[in-house]
Amino acid sequence: MSAWGLAGAAALIAINGGLSLWLRLRLERRLLIASLRTVVQLLLLGYLLVPIFAWRNPFLIGATCLLMISLAAREAVRRVGRSYGGIGRNAFFALSLSATVTTLLAVTVLVGVEPWWEPRYLIPLLGMILGNSLTGISLGLDRCLAELDEGRDRVEAMLAFGATWWEAARPVAAEALRTGMIPILNTMSVVGIVTIPGMMTGQLLGGTPPDMAARYQILIIFLIAASTAAGGTLAILLTLRRLFDSEHRLRHDLLVRR
Repeated sequence: MSAWGLAGAAALIAINGGLSLWLRLRLERRLLIASLRTVVQLLLLGYLLVPIFAWRNPFLIGATCLLMISLAAREAVRRVGRSYGGIGRNAFFALSLSATVTTLLAVTVLVGVEPWWEPRYLIPLLGMILGNSLTGISLGLDRCLAELDEGRDRVEAMLAFGATWWEAARPVAAEALRTGMIPILNTMSVVGIVTIPGMMTGQLLGGTPPDMAARYQILIIFLIAASTAAGGTLAILLTLRRLFDSEHRLRHDLLVRR
């Protein structure tokens, strides 16, 4: 694609800006910043991946993956409307464990890449899993903290009547996990009928046979679903353990609204 082609695509963003001005949404500045970040981040990624793919250095690949996980955890926490001490650490642990396990399962067993740290497979797979998992985890955490904050009286009433912290928090955890799973479940419901996902589109444009592209896309969606469920569950459980003490009391004082 030529530079003029990219410029033409970027010009389409003016439609969003026009709508924002017309409806007085006051999104022009955010739209401009988001557009510039998209261009800079993707071009930078493209340039950085060239030597990484060429050198195939395991340590460099590992450092890249660690950076990706750290940024994903930071973004997941940034989207949550409430916070507490240690939320970033918990999000990082949940994301790193769930995304790393599912990605390694894919490259070592399901796809069978040799070597398993081949960057052309490992980095794109991890990126897609992280990008979708962080959305589910952030939604789940946001719902969990909102339920504990707004439903504080209900939770504390259950504790007062002799419920353990888990008995009082289980409905909160279930609702939070259900909320976190909504995006991937919606995607799975319409994929192939209403939408063609980005990975499959890219493979088709690159000349991959449609049936093979479909198989890879199915693999990716199932990996994302597994990582979202595992990461969301772990993040929610770590959050609950942080906000309930050993005496089965809700530590509402640790919650901070942003």
